[in-house]
Order: sequence, then C-alpha cells, then structure tokens
Amino acid sequence: MINNYFYKALSITSDTELKAFSKNSGIKLNKLKYYAEEMIYPHRGDLEKILAITGLSEIELQLKLGHMNSDLRNLLSLHSSQISEILKLVEENKTARSTDSIQPVFKTQFGQLFQNDCMALIESLPHESVDLVFADPPFNLNKEYESGINDKLSKREYLEWTERWVLGCIDLLKEGGSLFIWISPTWGTHIAETLNKHLTFKHWIAADIKYRLPIQNRLYPAHYALLYYTKGDKPNTFNGERLPLEICRHCGGDIRDYGGYKDKLNPLGINLSDIWYDLSPVRHSKYKTRTSNELPLKLLERVISLASNEGDTIFDPFGGSGTTFIVSEILKRKWIGSEIGPVNTIRDRFRDIEFHEKVIRDIQKNKNTLFTEEVRKIRIKNGKWLPETLKN
Repeated sequence: MINNYFYKALSITSDTELKAFSKNSGIKLNKLKYYAEEMIYPHRGDLEKILAITGLSEIELQLKLGHMNSDLRNLLSLHSSQISEILKLVEENKTARSTDSIQPVFKTQFGQLFQNDCMALIESLPHESVDLVFADPPFNLNKEYESGINDKLSKREYLEWTERWVLGCIDLLKEGGSLFIWISPTWGTHIAETLNKHLTFKHWIAADIKYRLPIQNRLYPAHYALLYYTKGDKPNTFNGERLPLEICRHCGGDIRDYGGYKDKLNPLGINLSDIWYDLSPVRHSKYKTRTSNELPLKLLERVISLASNEGDTIFDPFGGSGTTFIVSEILKRKWIGSEIGPVNTIRDRFRDIEFHEKVIRDIQKNKNTLFTEEVRKIRIKNGKWLPETLKN
C-alpha cells in the first residue's frame, strides 16, 4: 500500500519509486516495507541513509511520521503558542460533534440497543454519563463478521480508528468510572499508550485461552488482554471477588501446597488475581449464538459485578452477540449499546433470558467460597481436608 505516511514522508508514490529509493539508499525493499506497514521508526543506520537521500532533518521526518520522542514533545511544548496559531484554522474547520438523534431498535426494562456504527452512538450520548465501559472490538484479523465490516485495515488505519472510539468512550465515562477493553496483547500495547494519557491504569488482566495451535518462530500466545482503567485516582466501585481453591478435578486434592497455612485461608475463597484461568471458549450450541467469537457469560458477570452496582449504567460499543447486555439486564444494570450488524441474535437471547439467568445464578453460587458444594462432596469422599476438619 503506497498510500502510507512513511512513503509520503519519503515522497514515494508508486512501486517503481519505492524500488528506486531502495536501490539508491541501499536499504532493502523488505526493510522499507517493514518500516511502512508496521509503523516502525527507521533504525539508526537506515535513518541516516533516509535523511541523506531525502534532505530532511530528523525533526521534520519525526513530524511527518508522527513519531514523538521526549525531545520533540518538549520542543513542541516550548513553541506551543506559535504552533497553535498555525493550527487554529484546522480547528475552526473541524467537524462539530454530532448531536443528531438516533433511535434504539430494541429496548428492555434496563437497556437500549442501537443498530448503528459505534461512533454515531458515542457522539450522540452525553459526556460523563456512564459508570462502566466494556469493549470487545474487532481484532483486525481479516475475520468475516455478520456486519460485513472490513476487518483487514492497515495498521495505521486500524489504530487511528481505535483511537477515535477509545477517546469517545473516555468522554462518556463518569469521574470514577471504569473501562475494560478485551483485546489481543499486540493491539493492547497500542491502546494502553492512548489510555495512559487519559486514565489511571489498574490492571493488565491476562485471560488464559485454551487453544493449542502450533505457531512457528514465536512463543505460544496463551492469553487475551483485558485492560482495566479508571477515570481518576480510584474507582467509584470495586466489589472484591474471591474464587474457590484450585483443586484436581479428578480426586479433589490440592493443586498447590499450602503447607501449614491451610487454616489461614479465608473461608470465602482465594483473592481474584490479574490472571484468569477459569474462562473457557463458548463452544456449546446452546451458549454459542453466532458464528463470530462470543464472550463467555462468566467474563461479563465478573467484570460487571466487580466494577458496578445495581442501577449503574453500562456502555458497550461493540454489541456482538449481546453478552454484555444480557448480563447487565440480569444483574439489574442499565445498559446502552450499539451493534452495526444484525441484531436478531441479541433479540433471541433476551427471549431465552431464563436460560441465561440460570447460568448466572450458577456462576454466582460458585464464587466467594473456598470450596463449592460439589467439591466438598468429592473431598469428603476422598478424605481431603476441609476448614472444619483442620480445627479437630
């Protein structure tokens, strides 16, 4: 793709010119494409060749590429008044925030669903009006979505689009509100760079994934990232959660050796950590309600229970199969969401809300306890310790 910031900075407008630049500069063609497509700042030896052949200064190249190191940021800050005058005309011509009214296509006791692009909805909602944002955006992996969206953008296009909706969500969040983004670690590093400028980092939660596909020349990617940030120093709501002790599913024995500290364990369970091993992919036809990836109910039950209370407002810009909405409804949270694609799946899930209510009840029954009832029976049968046996 020649229409790229890197190529524009080098005044390259065609494949022929790119090959000529490679030959004249002595930089391999694949290396130039790597810098362009991955948005990587040229390495020092190549940088000197680029500056020599283009006649650009390094500061000018940095500005053209949008590469801001601390020296350049300090320089821009020092001359902010002059720069703002230059940019004032651009600001005056900037498109105003949309105030057009859009209407929901589906409403429930607690929520509203809009069949719109997420930015249209974000721009129509009042600033600082939601308590919790949960977002599971497309990962730009060239997947086919029911909405027909382009899931194979260039890296720069994807990151620019991502920055727009992330900043929009930040504006919607109340002071003390929480934001969670479910994303691949690769994109998570870029999104975190934006979030760190506006919100307070709480956790990079690693959600263990159960796939075991061979990947050459790489460490096996074993987790999704769940970025957790708050608006302000601390969240308005943090409802701590505890999990049952991890045990062998066959014999009910301990996975870890707690030695002489067994009697010190909290009877309500083990503190929830920032590594989540207990989320399984949605595979069963009763649970999986669309062809695209679907998030497990347990994930949304945990996030919503952790960072909101009954009556709070939840916003999800990428509705997908509606997991955020169905869990919010069951937990009596007000919710607002958008889905650009078909919404029949979401409607169908609400018609079968009793099934989802049962799943949520089971999830909640099996947390904030050291051993579930089922596990207690297995441990008693196999002669394993329980809190009450330690006191004897």
